[in-house]
Amino acid sequence: MITLHALQYSRAIRVLWLLSDLGQPCNRVDYERTSGFRAPEALARVHPLGKSPVIEDDGQKIAESATILRYLVAKYGDDSHQPARGTQAYWRHESLLDYVEASFAEVALAAILPAFQGKEIPEEAQAALDTHLGYIAQEIGSGPFFCDSGLTLADIQISYLLAMLDRMGLLDGHPQVQAYWQRLQEQPGYIAAVEQAGPMAPPA
Repeated sequence: MITLHALQYSRAIRVLWLLSDLGQPCNRVDYERTSGFRAPEALARVHPLGKSPVIEDDGQKIAESATILRYLVAKYGDDSHQPARGTQAYWRHESLLDYVEASFAEVALAAILPAFQGKEIPEEAQAALDTHLGYIAQEIGSGPFFCDSGLTLADIQISYLLAMLDRMGLLDGHPQVQAYWQRLQEQPGYIAAVEQAGPMAPPA
């Protein structure tokens, strides 16, 4: 059975969500954040960078959410969370999946961190966030999710950053993205993951 090292209020919920969708259990090891909202020292004994999520399976440790999600669908032979391989839709999905942490995370956190600290968000950071939220709205289009095939790994992947932005009120003014985030919270896998490990974002 897979072991999941799950930090409180973290990206680990993504992994639990997918495992729930796949009907697969895991051995979850929980870690509470410090009073400064940091990962505890214990996580550094799991991964040199103190990262979460990290999974252990068949004697190997795997970090990075997108890699873990891809690993799980490959391990369990799932083809329901990605468009058909080799299609244009598949490569668009792969681009969106990597976009979340490769491009969007830095922009989102540049606004989230000062807001979390009760500080004013720099104008440049707010402008960049608005640009990216506009791009996300464009990619959602008229569909409930990113892809016509249904809920995908990219939707699961982006959920954590949307949860944090919503917690800080930073989705205000972007109704299409707000509605998308609401739809994600209504998904059975999301609900099951939150029931198991608590919310993605800390309470107000």
